[in-house]
Amino acid sequence: MRVASVNVRLSRSRGVRRSAGALAQTVALAFAIGAGVAPAGAETLEAALAAAYANNPQLNAQRANVRAIDEGVPQALSGYRPRITATGSIGEQFTNTTTKTATTGGQYLYQSGTMTPSTVGITATQTLFNGFQTTNRTRQAESSVFAARETLRNAEQSVLLNAVTAYMNLLRDSAILDLQRRNVEVLNEQLRQTRDRFNVGEVTRTDVAQSESRLASGRSAVLTAESNYKTSAAIYRQVIGHDPGRLAAASPVDRFSPTNLPSSVSAAIAQHPTVTAAQYNVDVAELQVKVAEGALAPTLSLQGNAQQALETTPTQLRTFTASVIGQLSVPIYQGGAEYSAVRQAKETLGQRRLDLDTARDQARQLVVQSWGQLEAAKANIEATQAQVQAAEIALNGVREEARVGQRTTLDVLNAQQELVNARVALVTAQRDRVVASYALLASVGRLSPQMIGLKVPTYDARVHYHQVRDSWFGLRTPDGR
Repeated sequence: MRVASVNVRLSRSRGVRRSAGALAQTVALAFAIGAGVAPAGAETLEAALAAAYANNPQLNAQRANVRAIDEGVPQALSGYRPRITATGSIGEQFTNTTTKTATTGGQYLYQSGTMTPSTVGITATQTLFNGFQTTNRTRQAESSVFAARETLRNAEQSVLLNAVTAYMNLLRDSAILDLQRRNVEVLNEQLRQTRDRFNVGEVTRTDVAQSESRLASGRSAVLTAESNYKTSAAIYRQVIGHDPGRLAAASPVDRFSPTNLPSSVSAAIAQHPTVTAAQYNVDVAELQVKVAEGALAPTLSLQGNAQQALETTPTQLRTFTASVIGQLSVPIYQGGAEYSAVRQAKETLGQRRLDLDTARDQARQLVVQSWGQLEAAKANIEATQAQVQAAEIALNGVREEARVGQRTTLDVLNAQQELVNARVALVTAQRDRVVASYALLASVGRLSPQMIGLKVPTYDARVHYHQVRDSWFGLRTPDGR
């Protein structure tokens, strides 16, 4: 759909005709939908989305959160690995002893001296069985990673949709500001003509005052439009990551969305990131129940120990010991805390299942809402186009009738304002059309750089996961921190 510019002759005055023609072209030139070729040097919506995807701090923070959750998997896997501890001690020891011998006559033996006792040892412990707690913790950590990735995908959708909204709002406010400025030009020319006619006695002082009032109102509208534009520019800078320049026209993305409402609802229930994240959270809660139940099972471990001691006693200069011990621990009763933990985990599982139902209901509601908004935006485009065309014709007629004395100056000013309002409504409808198409795509869970073809390296959360999953030691993160 494309808005064609229409040059309307608003009066026989060359100045008014030139201003009116520029005003009529504002919507088509500054805010056309599906306009094909972007002006030279203008930033496209796709480029803005790519910048937001790469630089948005909110999105980068969520990626860091996913990397932190990745570390839960190697922490859980550590339960399969041995734990090795080295110990050592050294010090000074003074002894002074008196002993009585068992021989007849009772002789006494005196000993005194200083020693330097030292010990060094190593202990290794390997858990052989703990009620499958390590297995379930590992699976739980993996489910948490999957849930975090879906949360990241939802954050990506939110950032991209916010970027689209910021881009289109700035484009809309820029066009409205241009419309209001050109309207002031027309009203200035209208006031000049009214004063000329007043000077020759064709109109009264009231007509001049009405033109002056409408010009003051137009200037006020320009100031409001400038304020709105600056606000949108600030939001653009926050979301996109750089100051705006010239913006190119944007097109809807209906081609990526399902073709009907039932298929859109089905797609959202199956693949929206809030739904899939809720599904993984159910898995996390189920595994937490198994982990809690595992605390009631016996624990079997194997412990190896080696130790060497020097000068522990005046007569014992060196001692070396080594042992391998299997240990079985069977919990019988420990105050009831384990049973409470199991019950607590089951209640949490029930909550997560209800959260999943809520997520599905919300996804369904969001799709229906987005679908309705898109259909309304499409219809509104056609309605406002017809409104603009009718207002242009009406303004032409009112001006011609006013020229021959059949209409008043106020009638001309009202018709002019109706045309400006219609064009502002058309600009707003075009903005709503594009934003609604992206909102529908997000509501079904398909708003991603890959789907809309952004030319930007996509963040793959699996890379970091595989880098740290089987890491046995090391303090530095894969990116060098």
